Amino acid sequence: MELRQSARPGLALLAAALVAALWALLAPAGAAARSVQFDGRQVEVPRGWQVIRLAKHPRACVRLDRRVVYLGVPSANQRCPAEAIGRRRAILVEPRRARAARRAALPRTPRRVASASAAVFTGLGFDACTAPSAKAMGAWRKHSPYQAIGVYIGGLNRACSQPNLTASWVDAQTEAGWHLIPTYVGLQAPKSACGSCALLSTNLSTARKQGAAAAVDAVADASAVAMGPGSPIYYDMEAYTQTATATAATLAFLEAWTIKLHQLGYLSGVYSSSSSGIEDIADQIGTGYELPDQLWIANWNGQKNTADPNVPPYAWTQHQRIHQYRGGHGETWGGVTISIDNNYVDGATVGSATPGDDDDPVGWLDLSGTPRPGHLRVRGWAYDPNDPAATLSIRLYVGGRAGSPEADVYELGPIANRKRADVAAEFPEAGSRHGFDTRLAVAKSGPQPVCAYAIGIAPGGDSLLGCEATRIPPAVILKHVRERRNMVKVWVKCTWPEGTQCPGQLALRTRFKVRQRRAGRVRTRVLTRALGRRKFQLSGGRGHVFKVRLTPNARRLLRQRGPLRTQLIAAIPGGRRYHVLKVGDRG
Repeated sequence: MELRQSARPGLALLAAALVAALWALLAPAGAAARSVQFDGRQVEVPRGWQVIRLAKHPRACVRLDRRVVYLGVPSANQRCPAEAIGRRRAILVEPRRARAARRAALPRTPRRVASASAAVFTGLGFDACTAPSAKAMGAWRKHSPYQAIGVYIGGLNRACSQPNLTASWVDAQTEAGWHLIPTYVGLQAPKSACGSCALLSTNLSTARKQGAAAAVDAVADASAVAMGPGSPIYYDMEAYTQTATATAATLAFLEAWTIKLHQLGYLSGVYSSSSSGIEDIADQIGTGYELPDQLWIANWNGQKNTADPNVPPYAWTQHQRIHQYRGGHGETWGGVTISIDNNYVDGATVGSATPGDDDDPVGWLDLSGTPRPGHLRVRGWAYDPNDPAATLSIRLYVGGRAGSPEADVYELGPIANRKRADVAAEFPEAGSRHGFDTRLAVAKSGPQPVCAYAIGIAPGGDSLLGCEATRIPPAVILKHVRERRNMVKVWVKCTWPEGTQCPGQLALRTRFKVRQRRAGRVRTRVLTRALGRRKFQLSGGRGHVFKVRLTPNARRLLRQRGPLRTQLIAAIPGGRRYHVLKVGDRG
């Protein structure tokens, strides 16, 4: 008999003897215990709590956010609401045979496996509180218009159990063509709309530590179900009231979440309401704040697109948005009903895993980093069992895996010849000269999956050494930004190699709110206006001072509204650099 509050696969469940101790923490003060019979023994549970025997109620949703004692094994076909979050309170007691069955069912993974990783998807998706059964997924794959699904992989405030969410389920569904959106429901914002949720600290230092800890836990959850490095993980930050304290703490938490995920090789995503978390994040563009790679915007306006009034149209444009356009409701496809939210997806998801062949090269991508703007450094090792002494060539994809139409391809040549004592120790037949460590200029910027392949020697094929999420700063630097009368001056440098052409454009844009009265109601709209623009042409490694003059309409707007917070945008092929300044102080 076992007790658990978490459905993370692979973790040992607590022994039934701990029920009383956990009950002492969960039960209200002064509550007395009562005994129930289950699995051939007495189980003490808090008096006044509902007891649900899952064998008698096989479709019951195991809600971890309620004061309920569940006896039995959660069904693969639970009927759960689309939306449920909250602090964990429930007690789940499982029969002793359940753990043994789970252990026997653990997949035996081949040694050379490319874990499920980032894959861009554009189209319709849904999210559900608990991952549907394989049978339900099959019916919906065949009959529904959806090809993406949000799955809750963990977090302190995850409310539904996940009996179906295992490594084998992830493998089967991605191989069937589903794109997964991993979601982590941890601590919520101060002033959160979730009244039963555990909240993050208002102390900024503590909030940052909590954000980093959440990222570490989320990566453990993702890894447990074979969602490897390069995958996105979306933090579910429910709507909250925007106060100075709540906004500051939430932003500190989410920035630490993003930074730690990047350090661990994952893409960072944030789900939140358009009018709270998303708006607060969008306001940080150009401030030096570490922005998430992906936005999941909750705005139930029924529109199947990713446009949003609180997100500038020029930000998060490289397949970096998901729009939740309708809230919880039931839909039936192929005879199977699931409670869902609707999403239009144009962003990073989890794609399929690919086992290697015994004749394919062996190796690993250890590092993908950015030594300077517009450049990558990749480090790893590879050798081919068919010819252990051979120096292998490495092929790099920036922006996706092999075959992705979004990816740029770089042939690095036979570079796997550096000394690696650790490789020789593990593969004595190969020797030590199989490492690589190289740097190169790249066109793409922003959050990118970087995937390295070892080029195989016949009869084997090529091997994926790994994918890592890498934030590549654009190959343009802005310095000495100054406002002058009716213009902005800026020094611009292109960091691509000398002799490379670096065409671009400078633009000034501002956003401001206006109140409008329509049909007797006052509404607030966010407007975006261009204040000026100009083209430029640089050579790699060179810098120059440019002037961006304000248009007549911009000068008129500034006279009417006064100084405006403005973004200076430098756009070159493959990326953009932002700088925030206030324009209009000089008249």
